[in-house]
Amino acid sequence: MDRDLLSEVFDLIEVRGVLSGGFAARGRWVSRGELRTALKFFALVSGHARLTTDGIDSPIELEPGDVAVLSNRSWLEIEGGDGAGPRREIKPEDNDSSTDLVGVDLGTDDVVVGGRVDLDPAGQALLQVLPPVAHIRGSAAEAATLRGTVRRVFDEVSGGRIGAEFAIRQHAQLLVLEMIRAYSDQTELPPGWLRVLTDERLRPAIGLMHAEPGKPWNLDELSRAAAMSRTSFAERFRALAGVPPLTYLGRWRMLLAQRALRDSDVRVGALAAKLGYTSESAFSTAFKRQVGLSPLRYRQRLPERAVIGRAVEQA
Repeated sequence: MDRDLLSEVFDLIEVRGVLSGGFAARGRWVSRGELRTALKFFALVSGHARLTTDGIDSPIELEPGDVAVLSNRSWLEIEGGDGAGPRREIKPEDNDSSTDLVGVDLGTDDVVVGGRVDLDPAGQALLQVLPPVAHIRGSAAEAATLRGTVRRVFDEVSGGRIGAEFAIRQHAQLLVLEMIRAYSDQTELPPGWLRVLTDERLRPAIGLMHAEPGKPWNLDELSRAAAMSRTSFAERFRALAGVPPLTYLGRWRMLLAQRALRDSDVRVGALAAKLGYTSESAFSTAFKRQVGLSPLRYRQRLPERAVIGRAVEQA
Protein backbone atom coordinates (compact mmCIF):
# COMPACT_ATOMS: atom_id res chain seq x y z
CA MET A 1 0.00 0.00 0.00
CA ASP A 2 1.33 3.46 -0.93
CA ARG A 3 2.27 5.79 1.90
CA ASP A 4 -0.49 8.24 2.78
CA LEU A 5 1.65 11.34 2.52
CA LEU A 6 -1.05 13.88 3.33
CA SER A 7 -2.06 12.03 6.49
CA GLU A 8 1.59 11.92 7.56
CA VAL A 9 1.89 15.68 7.21
CA PHE A 10 -1.43 16.35 8.93
CA ASP A 11 -0.33 14.23 11.89
CA LEU A 12 3.06 15.87 11.98
CA ILE A 13 1.85 19.48 12.04
CA GLU A 14 -1.13 18.58 14.24
CA VAL A 15 -3.92 19.99 12.09
CA ARG A 16 -7.03 20.23 14.26
CA GLY A 17 -10.46 21.49 13.28
CA VAL A 18 -12.46 23.17 16.06
CA LEU A 19 -16.12 24.15 15.68
CA SER A 20 -16.60 27.48 17.43
CA GLY A 21 -20.14 28.64 16.64
CA GLY A 22 -23.17 28.70 14.44
CA PHE A 23 -26.46 30.47 13.94
CA ALA A 24 -29.70 30.41 11.98
CA ALA A 25 -31.45 33.55 10.70
CA ARG A 26 -34.54 34.60 8.77
CA GLY A 27 -35.13 37.92 7.06
CA ARG A 28 -32.32 40.42 6.59
CA TRP A 29 -29.34 39.78 8.84
CA VAL A 30 -25.66 40.53 9.24
CA SER A 31 -22.85 39.16 11.41
CA ARG A 32 -19.53 40.94 11.66
CA GLY A 33 -16.45 41.07 13.82
CA GLU A 34 -12.70 40.84 14.18
CA LEU A 35 -10.80 37.63 13.44
CA ARG A 36 -8.23 36.64 16.03
CA THR A 37 -7.01 33.33 14.65
CA ALA A 38 -4.93 32.71 11.55
CA LEU A 39 -7.17 30.13 9.89
CA LYS A 40 -10.97 30.41 10.12
CA PHE A 41 -13.69 28.63 8.19
CA PHE A 42 -17.39 29.21 7.63
CA ALA A 43 -19.77 26.68 6.10
CA LEU A 44 -23.23 27.50 4.79
CA VAL A 45 -25.60 24.66 5.63
CA SER A 46 -28.68 26.20 4.00
CA GLY A 47 -29.89 29.45 2.47
CA HIS A 48 -27.71 32.10 0.87
CA ALA A 49 -25.08 34.48 2.25
CA ARG A 50 -22.50 37.02 1.14
CA LEU A 51 -19.07 37.11 2.77
CA THR A 52 -16.75 40.12 2.82
CA THR A 53 -13.31 40.46 4.38
CA ASP A 54 -10.09 42.36 3.90
CA GLY A 55 -8.01 41.35 0.92
CA ILE A 56 -10.80 40.60 -1.58
CA ASP A 57 -12.28 42.91 -4.20
CA SER A 58 -15.94 41.92 -3.93
CA PRO A 59 -18.22 39.84 -1.69
CA ILE A 60 -18.21 36.06 -2.10
CA GLU A 61 -21.61 34.54 -2.70
CA LEU A 62 -22.11 31.40 -0.61
CA GLU A 63 -24.57 28.67 -1.54
CA PRO A 64 -25.61 25.61 0.51
CA GLY A 65 -22.62 23.33 1.10
CA ASP A 66 -20.07 26.05 0.34
CA VAL A 67 -17.16 26.62 2.69
CA ALA A 68 -14.99 29.73 2.93
CA VAL A 69 -11.54 29.38 4.50
CA LEU A 70 -10.00 32.69 5.65
CA SER A 71 -6.24 32.86 6.00
CA ASN A 72 -4.67 35.63 8.10
CA ARG A 73 -7.64 38.00 7.72
CA SER A 74 -8.39 40.69 10.31
CA TRP A 75 -12.16 41.14 9.99
CA LEU A 76 -15.23 39.48 8.54
CA GLU A 77 -18.79 40.37 7.57
CA ILE A 78 -21.44 37.86 6.50
CA GLU A 79 -24.92 38.99 5.50
CA GLY A 80 -28.00 37.36 4.10
CA GLY A 81 -31.75 37.58 3.69
CA ASP A 82 -34.01 39.64 1.47
CA GLY A 83 -36.71 42.24 1.86
CA ALA A 84 -36.98 45.75 3.24
CA GLY A 85 -35.93 47.18 6.57
CA PRO A 86 -32.69 47.21 8.52
CA ARG A 87 -30.60 44.11 8.93
CA ARG A 88 -30.71 42.32 12.28
CA GLU A 89 -27.19 42.00 13.68
CA ILE A 90 -26.21 38.55 14.94
CA LYS A 91 -23.36 38.02 17.36
CA PRO A 92 -22.90 34.25 17.51
CA GLU A 93 -20.02 34.51 19.97
CA ASP A 94 -22.55 35.63 22.60
CA ASN A 95 -24.65 32.51 22.19
CA ASP A 96 -24.53 28.75 22.50
CA SER A 97 -24.64 27.39 18.95
CA SER A 98 -26.27 24.15 20.07
CA THR A 99 -29.18 26.22 21.39
CA ASP A 100 -29.27 28.60 18.42
CA LEU A 101 -29.63 25.76 15.93
CA VAL A 102 -32.37 23.79 17.68
CA GLY A 103 -35.64 23.84 15.71
CA VAL A 104 -34.06 25.22 12.55
CA ASP A 105 -36.01 24.93 9.30
CA LEU A 106 -33.48 24.24 6.55
CA GLY A 107 -36.12 25.11 3.98
CA THR A 108 -36.41 28.74 5.09
CA ASP A 109 -33.47 29.61 7.36
CA ASP A 110 -29.98 30.75 6.50
CA VAL A 111 -27.73 28.49 8.60
CA VAL A 112 -24.03 29.15 9.13
CA VAL A 113 -21.52 27.17 11.16
CA GLY A 114 -18.00 28.39 11.77
CA GLY A 115 -14.77 27.28 13.30
CA ARG A 116 -11.02 27.51 13.24
CA VAL A 117 -8.10 25.32 12.24
CA ASP A 118 -5.47 25.01 14.95
CA LEU A 119 -1.92 24.34 13.80
CA ASP A 120 1.30 23.53 15.55
CA PRO A 121 3.80 26.35 14.84
CA ALA A 122 5.50 23.96 12.43
CA GLY A 123 2.29 23.85 10.41
CA GLN A 124 2.33 27.45 9.29
CA ALA A 125 3.35 26.18 5.85
CA LEU A 126 -0.31 25.35 5.34
CA LEU A 127 -1.12 29.06 5.31
CA GLN A 128 1.37 29.65 2.51
CA VAL A 129 -0.67 27.62 0.00
CA LEU A 130 -3.99 29.29 0.74
CA PRO A 131 -5.25 32.59 -0.71
CA PRO A 132 -6.79 35.25 1.59
CA VAL A 133 -10.12 33.48 1.09
CA ALA A 134 -10.44 29.98 -0.35
CA HIS A 135 -14.01 29.57 -1.65
CA ILE A 136 -14.83 25.87 -1.84
CA ARG A 137 -18.02 25.23 -3.79
CA GLY A 138 -20.21 22.55 -2.28
CA SER A 139 -22.22 22.24 -5.50
CA ALA A 140 -19.25 20.76 -7.38
CA ALA A 141 -19.43 17.04 -8.04
CA GLU A 142 -16.13 16.35 -6.29
CA ALA A 143 -17.40 18.07 -3.12
CA ALA A 144 -20.14 15.53 -2.34
CA THR A 145 -18.31 14.25 0.74
CA LEU A 146 -17.70 17.81 1.92
CA ARG A 147 -21.44 18.57 1.68
CA GLY A 148 -22.19 15.45 3.66
CA THR A 149 -19.68 16.37 6.37
CA VAL A 150 -21.12 19.89 6.67
CA ARG A 151 -24.57 18.41 7.11
CA ARG A 152 -23.37 15.90 9.71
CA VAL A 153 -21.74 18.71 11.70
CA PHE A 154 -25.03 20.58 11.66
CA ASP A 155 -27.02 17.49 12.66
CA GLU A 156 -24.79 16.92 15.69
CA VAL A 157 -24.81 20.56 16.74
CA SER A 158 -28.59 20.87 16.47
CA GLY A 159 -29.64 17.37 17.53
CA GLY A 160 -28.67 17.43 21.20
CA ARG A 161 -27.92 13.69 21.12
CA ILE A 162 -25.80 11.84 23.63
CA GLY A 163 -22.09 12.04 22.73
CA ALA A 164 -22.65 15.10 20.54
CA GLU A 165 -19.57 16.95 21.76
CA PHE A 166 -17.32 14.02 20.88
CA ALA A 167 -19.00 13.62 17.48
CA ILE A 168 -18.66 17.32 16.72
CA ARG A 169 -14.92 17.19 17.42
CA GLN A 170 -14.49 14.23 15.07
CA HIS A 171 -16.62 15.73 12.30
CA ALA A 172 -14.83 19.09 12.59
CA GLN A 173 -11.55 17.26 12.09
CA LEU A 174 -12.89 15.48 9.02
CA LEU A 175 -14.33 18.75 7.74
CA VAL A 176 -10.82 20.23 7.55
CA LEU A 177 -9.61 17.24 5.53
CA GLU A 178 -12.58 17.44 3.16
CA MET A 179 -12.02 21.18 2.72
CA ILE A 180 -8.41 20.55 1.67
CA ARG A 181 -9.43 17.71 -0.66
CA ALA A 182 -12.20 19.72 -2.34
CA TYR A 183 -10.01 22.81 -2.62
CA SER A 184 -7.26 20.74 -4.26
CA ASP A 185 -9.79 19.34 -6.75
CA GLN A 186 -11.31 22.73 -7.62
CA THR A 187 -8.19 24.91 -7.81
CA GLU A 188 -4.75 24.76 -9.35
CA LEU A 189 -2.68 24.92 -6.21
CA PRO A 190 0.33 27.23 -6.02
CA PRO A 191 3.74 25.62 -5.60
CA GLY A 192 4.12 24.22 -2.10
CA TRP A 193 3.91 21.11 0.03
CA LEU A 194 0.21 20.49 -0.63
CA ARG A 195 0.65 20.51 -4.39
CA VAL A 196 3.71 18.28 -4.40
CA LEU A 197 2.10 15.77 -2.01
CA THR A 198 -0.80 15.30 -4.40
CA ASP A 199 1.37 14.66 -7.45
CA GLU A 200 1.23 11.01 -8.47
CA ARG A 201 4.50 11.04 -10.45
CA LEU A 202 6.54 12.35 -7.53
CA ARG A 203 4.82 10.25 -4.87
CA PRO A 204 7.34 7.33 -4.95
CA ALA A 205 10.30 9.64 -4.40
CA ILE A 206 8.60 11.61 -1.63
CA GLY A 207 7.58 8.33 -0.03
CA LEU A 208 11.25 7.31 0.16
CA MET A 209 12.25 10.59 1.80
CA HIS A 210 9.44 10.29 4.33
CA ALA A 211 10.19 6.64 5.09
CA GLU A 212 13.94 7.11 5.61
CA PRO A 213 14.58 10.80 6.28
CA GLY A 214 18.04 10.11 7.72
CA LYS A 215 19.36 8.49 4.56
CA PRO A 216 21.67 10.65 2.40
CA TRP A 217 19.39 10.65 -0.63
CA ASN A 218 20.66 12.00 -3.93
CA LEU A 219 18.91 13.06 -7.13
CA ASP A 220 19.85 9.89 -9.00
CA GLU A 221 18.14 7.64 -6.45
CA LEU A 222 15.05 9.82 -6.15
CA SER A 223 14.61 10.28 -9.90
CA ARG A 224 14.89 6.51 -10.46
CA ALA A 225 12.14 5.95 -7.89
CA ALA A 226 9.93 8.35 -9.85
CA ALA A 227 10.90 6.69 -13.19
CA MET A 228 12.09 10.03 -14.53
CA SER A 229 15.35 11.44 -15.80
CA ARG A 230 17.41 13.34 -13.26
CA THR A 231 16.81 16.65 -14.99
CA SER A 232 13.05 16.14 -15.53
CA PHE A 233 12.61 15.02 -11.92
CA ALA A 234 14.47 18.02 -10.50
CA GLU A 235 12.55 20.46 -12.71
CA ARG A 236 9.15 18.95 -11.94
CA PHE A 237 9.84 18.76 -8.22
CA ARG A 238 10.94 22.38 -8.00
CA ALA A 239 7.98 23.57 -10.09
CA LEU A 240 5.46 21.83 -7.82
CA ALA A 241 7.13 22.11 -4.42
CA GLY A 242 8.68 25.54 -4.89
CA VAL A 243 12.01 24.18 -3.68
CA PRO A 244 14.52 21.56 -4.90
CA PRO A 245 14.10 17.95 -3.69
CA LEU A 246 16.95 18.03 -1.19
CA THR A 247 15.70 21.31 0.27
CA TYR A 248 12.31 19.64 0.74
CA LEU A 249 14.07 16.75 2.47
CA GLY A 250 15.81 19.17 4.82
CA ARG A 251 12.52 20.84 5.72
CA TRP A 252 10.88 17.46 6.29
CA ARG A 253 13.69 16.58 8.67
CA MET A 254 13.10 19.81 10.57
CA LEU A 255 9.39 19.05 10.96
CA LEU A 256 10.31 15.63 12.34
CA ALA A 257 12.86 17.25 14.64
CA GLN A 258 10.29 19.67 16.04
CA ARG A 259 7.91 16.81 16.80
CA ALA A 260 10.65 14.81 18.49
CA LEU A 261 11.72 17.76 20.63
CA ARG A 262 8.09 18.45 21.49
CA ASP A 263 6.95 14.91 22.27
CA SER A 264 10.02 13.08 23.62
CA ASP A 265 13.14 13.49 25.74
CA VAL A 266 15.48 12.50 22.92
CA ARG A 267 18.99 13.94 23.15
CA VAL A 268 19.87 16.46 20.47
CA GLY A 269 22.94 14.50 19.39
CA ALA A 270 20.95 11.29 18.95
CA LEU A 271 18.25 13.14 17.02
CA ALA A 272 20.86 14.69 14.74
CA ALA A 273 22.29 11.26 13.90
CA LYS A 274 18.84 9.76 13.33
CA LEU A 275 17.98 12.50 10.85
CA GLY A 276 21.19 12.10 8.86
CA TYR A 277 23.35 14.96 10.15
CA THR A 278 27.05 14.33 10.57
CA SER A 279 27.27 16.27 13.82
CA GLU A 280 25.12 17.87 16.48
CA SER A 281 26.55 21.24 15.43
CA ALA A 282 25.46 20.79 11.79
CA PHE A 283 21.98 19.77 12.91
CA SER A 284 21.68 22.72 15.31
CA THR A 285 22.75 25.15 12.58
CA ALA A 286 20.17 23.74 10.14
CA PHE A 287 17.47 23.75 12.81
CA LYS A 288 18.09 27.36 13.80
CA ARG A 289 18.14 28.45 10.15
CA GLN A 290 14.75 26.82 9.55
CA VAL A 291 12.96 27.37 12.87
CA GLY A 292 14.65 30.51 14.18
CA LEU A 293 15.75 28.93 17.47
CA SER A 294 18.36 26.42 18.50
CA PRO A 295 17.00 22.94 19.33
CA LEU A 296 17.60 23.46 23.06
CA ARG A 297 15.96 26.87 23.07
CA TYR A 298 13.02 25.47 21.10
CA ARG A 299 12.53 22.73 23.68
CA GLN A 300 12.84 25.20 26.58
CA ARG A 301 10.06 27.35 25.13
CA LEU A 302 7.60 24.48 24.74
CA PRO A 303 6.07 24.82 28.24
CA GLU A 304 5.54 28.52 27.57
CA ARG A 305 3.61 27.75 24.38
CA ALA A 306 1.53 25.06 26.11
CA VAL A 307 0.44 27.49 28.82
CA ILE A 308 -0.34 30.18 26.25
CA GLY A 309 -2.28 27.67 24.13
CA ARG A 310 -4.42 26.59 27.07
CA ALA A 311 -5.11 30.20 27.99
CA VAL A 312 -6.21 30.99 24.43
CA GLU A 313 -8.53 27.96 24.33
CA GLN A 314 -10.12 28.95 27.63
CA ALA A 315 -10.57 32.61 26.64
